[in-house]
Parts: sequence; structure tokens; C-alpha cells
Amino acid sequence: MKKPTSRVSRRRFVRTAAAAVAAPAIVPRSVFGQGDNSAPNDRIGVGIIGPGKMGSGWHVSTLLGFSDVQILAMCDVDTTRREFNKKRVDDKYGNSDCTPYNHFRDVLARKDVQAVLIATPDHWHAIPIIEACQAGKDVYCEKPLTLTILEAKRCIDAVRKYKRVFQTGSQQRSNNFGKFREACEIVRSGRLGKIKSLTVGVGGPSRPCDLPEEPMEPGLDWDLWLGQAPMRPYNSVLSPRGVHNHFPAWRAYREYSGGGMTDMGAHHYDIAQWCLGMDDSGPVEIIPPEDLNAQSGVKYIYEGGIEMTHGGPQGCVFTGEKGTLHIGRGVLTSDPESIVKDPLADDEVHLPHSPGHHRDWLNCIRIRGRCIADVEIGARSVTVCHLGNLAYWYDRPLRWDPKSWQFVGPAEDKALIDRERRDPWQLPEA
Repeated sequence: MKKPTSRVSRRRFVRTAAAAVAAPAIVPRSVFGQGDNSAPNDRIGVGIIGPGKMGSGWHVSTLLGFSDVQILAMCDVDTTRREFNKKRVDDKYGNSDCTPYNHFRDVLARKDVQAVLIATPDHWHAIPIIEACQAGKDVYCEKPLTLTILEAKRCIDAVRKYKRVFQTGSQQRSNNFGKFREACEIVRSGRLGKIKSLTVGVGGPSRPCDLPEEPMEPGLDWDLWLGQAPMRPYNSVLSPRGVHNHFPAWRAYREYSGGGMTDMGAHHYDIAQWCLGMDDSGPVEIIPPEDLNAQSGVKYIYEGGIEMTHGGPQGCVFTGEKGTLHIGRGVLTSDPESIVKDPLADDEVHLPHSPGHHRDWLNCIRIRGRCIADVEIGARSVTVCHLGNLAYWYDRPLRWDPKSWQFVGPAEDKALIDRERRDPWQLPEA
């Protein structure tokens, strides 16, 4: 397929972003096909950036089920995936108006795209998030929110500066896959008494990429797929050939992700933060295990003395003065059983019910509200994951100030909040 000719340069994009912020998303009635009588302004114009396994399998499928959404753009560096998902959208709407793009900036340049859903690999989250905010788009971005700590802070700054609605893909907050809200209500109601410790059972840190070269996949913009990451030969483990139905293993490599620590960790550390009431904070000390080859055992110390350990059963196990509680996907148990079996009283903690992760995002776009997994929530949770990985990788204790977003201690620690990037993909200011 011939690449689009409307490539938007960074200079032109920044110059026109301010005007785009004020532009409403108006979707013509004609794009919906016959039989849909909804008013055009009732539809939220959405662009999909990165329709891979998660983007195609869950996000596109879910958005296609909403009558108040119109998917207008489909962006992917792989021609096959891009065209496959464009066809899915066109077949659903009965037209051919979903436009395919190779470059995310072409999507952000469209005035009729009001919001974008980003489901790219982790190393391709921060720059599209920041530039989407600058272009006046509301954003849903998959977890883990970022590749580095500095990226997490910059994303908060951009969302707040441009007053955007943002949803992090930490869908356990919407009770997808289990009773996470109920568990949080129980812990925060004090049924366990004072929390002493907890464990978070997820995979280990990522490792440097050492994959061999394979013949290039036709129709793939490999240079753009790599983005800020170092140039290296193509390997299908990183970008599987064509349309696939598995989660690619780029998550295992440091250049693109943080391994199990940021993958499922972005879910379960997020629940730990929620239960502890730390959505705007985090741990203050991170201690690596004694074994240099360990894949678990990092300890986090919160102000007040609560100790959180990486390891144990999947999900989170809280230990308090009055008992224990285990929450995970498909699991909510306690000892004694009454902790989870007795209904919550009116005077105990009751958290807001989400109508569903995508629905919450769309509703908040309409009322300009805060989503259940707002940008700071995603940024704080992924920072916990990054802090643990840094302790593993550099094998030394770290002291962290969650208020200033800075390490406390040796000067070299300050460099750990970010990493080197390949030009031209330097991290923009908000």
C-alpha cells in the first residue's frame, strides 16, 4: 500500500496545535451509513493508534458496539494490521470512510477526530500522548502508561495543561476480571485493621534485547516501529507478521517495556496503590533482593512503614492486624472469611461504580470529568513498577520522593528517571 502523502512534520504540528484545541469534533451524518438517525454532534470521533492484539481484540471491538462513537481513523505502522482493522470498521458502519494512516501525527492533524485510543507498544506511549494533548484530543492509553518515570510526569503535565480527559487502560478499576473495587472498599474501610504488609504477585523485570535478525516483514515501517529505541534488525518476536492473536514478546525487552513488572504489574500495583489510598503518592524507599539474579523480592517501603514485596500469589495479598485479604483475577478471599463475606455497612467506604472502562472514558469526555483511571493514577502506578525494575537492574537501594518526582541521594540516581532516545524522537515538554 502506498503511504499517505499527508505526513505532518513536528514543526507544522506544533504550530497548528493551538488552533486544533478549540475545534469541535463534528462527524457528518453520511459517515454512519443508512438507518442511523442519531444527530452528528452526538458522535465522538475517535482515532485508533496501534490496533494490535489489545487494540484490535478489545478496544476496536468495544468501540464498535457504541452508537455514540465513530471510528474515523486507523493508524498502524504495519499495513496488514492497518487495513484489516479499517475493513472491520467499514463493514460495521456500511461505508468506506475510516481512513488508514501509517503515522500517528496524521491522525492528530484531523479536526474531526476528538479523541484517540493509543494501544501501541509501551515505548510508543508518551510522545503520542503529549502531542495528542497539544492537538486538543482526549486520550485513552493502554497500560503501562509509560516506559520511564520522566515520561509519566510529562504525561500528567500535558493532560493538565491542555485540560484533556484521560483514561489509563487499568481496567481492573472498572471491575473487569474481578471484584477489585469491592476489595478496595474492604481494605479502606479498615476491616483488616492497620495494614502491616502486602505482596504483589506479577512477573519479573525485562532484559536487554538480543534477538537475531530475520527477513523484514513486507509492509512494515520498521524504523517508525522502533521510534526512540536503538536501531536494530527486524525480528518477528517484536512485531509479529501480519494479523496475529497473541501478545507479542516485546514486553520482555528493556528497550520497549519493563517485563512482567510493568505488564501485569501496571494492573496489580495499581490495585495496591488504590487500596492504600496512594493514588497521588507512592513508596519512599525501594530495596533490591540480595540475590543478584532474583526475579522477585524487591521491597517497597511507604511512609508510615507499610512494606510491599514483589512476589507471592497472583494479585495482591494484604496483611493487617485483624486478618488477610487476597484479591486477584477471579479471586477474592480472606482470613477470617467474614472480612469479605459480611456486606459493607452504610458508614463504611463505598467507591464510585464504573459503567465500564470505555464507557467511563466516553461519559467523561461529554461532561469534561475525571476518569476512574485518570492520568496521574496511571503515572503513579507505573512509576511503582519502574522503581522496582530500577532496583533490580542497578542492584542498589533507592530513595524516592513522590511529591517532587525525584530520587533522594546520589547524583547518579537522578539520571534513572529517563533514558537515552534515538533522534528525532526526543521527549517533548508539555
